[in-house]
Amino acid sequence: MIGPALVALLCSVALAGCSFESDPEIWELNGPVFGTQYHIKVVMPGDEDRLEDLESGIEQALDSVDASMSTWRDDSELSRFNRSQNKSQWFEVSGPLFEVLNEAHRVSDLSGGAFDVTIGPVVNLWGFGPEARPETVPEPETLAQRLSEVGYDKLQLRSAPPAIRSDYPLYLDLSAIAKGYGVDAVARFLDSQEVKAYLVEIGGEVNTKGRKPDGDAWRLAIEKPTSGERSIQRIVALDNRAMATSGDYRNYYEVDGHRYSHTINPNTGKPISHKLASVSVITEQCMSADAMATALNVMGEDKGYAFAVKHDIAAYFIYRGEDGFETKYTPAFSSYLID
Repeated sequence: MIGPALVALLCSVALAGCSFESDPEIWELNGPVFGTQYHIKVVMPGDEDRLEDLESGIEQALDSVDASMSTWRDDSELSRFNRSQNKSQWFEVSGPLFEVLNEAHRVSDLSGGAFDVTIGPVVNLWGFGPEARPETVPEPETLAQRLSEVGYDKLQLRSAPPAIRSDYPLYLDLSAIAKGYGVDAVARFLDSQEVKAYLVEIGGEVNTKGRKPDGDAWRLAIEKPTSGERSIQRIVALDNRAMATSGDYRNYYEVDGHRYSHTINPNTGKPISHKLASVSVITEQCMSADAMATALNVMGEDKGYAFAVKHDIAAYFIYRGEDGFETKYTPAFSSYLID
């Protein structure tokens, strides 16, 4: 029989043992990827070995996405399909690549082709892909020829086993969805390591889980779409949600005083030229937010807004008005805004 004094001693030892485990803190991991940077915050007690293991796993997850979906790597899975001479044969693909292509098809179908991963030949023609940037604007005949090779419905998908094919000489470009998928891939890895709270950000695309140690949700800035400077338009709070932004204010060039955005309208084959400067979308998966933000950006401030409201999409629009930037957001987005 254990006496009261020994029980008290055992309890004090147990409590003392617990005190050695540090309280959860925010730890940051950063590095280069996809031509930009990743910035990751994880909430956990201090453990140098575990942090090193997480960093190694994160880099492996991102390298796997790059090796599968990059058009800038000749040895990537996607580049091998793009180079294949006979695309009418089923080309077996990995599960992740099929997942991305399947989601891309869903967004393309929903948006009436405003998002289209087969736009690659036209993206390259305008100088926003691996091919060299042209010194002049493409000739109408050349543009029409390239545009004839575009069409998301020309790509066939087979789920078992995962494979793709086409009767057309397609060139796929996943730049408007693969980065979002990379964010999701890191989030999945952190989930597998039982990290309870995190913020994953790659080039402005974000996925979050849980809350910070003080109990607050993760706070993120929607950037004011101005070139040459960084300033905040609004702040949002995210918990178990992802956000992606598509805009025309970072990646563009000018020829004879005319500005050409990197976002190409698949219906016209030309860079977008409306008043919408940026659109941010919040969803459960970052790849979905990434693709949908691009689709809404192609549609423009009016058509895109009406589409987002109709489909209950959480979207925030910043467009150019007569006296500067103006904003509007869908009802589904309002709950994320911080006053």
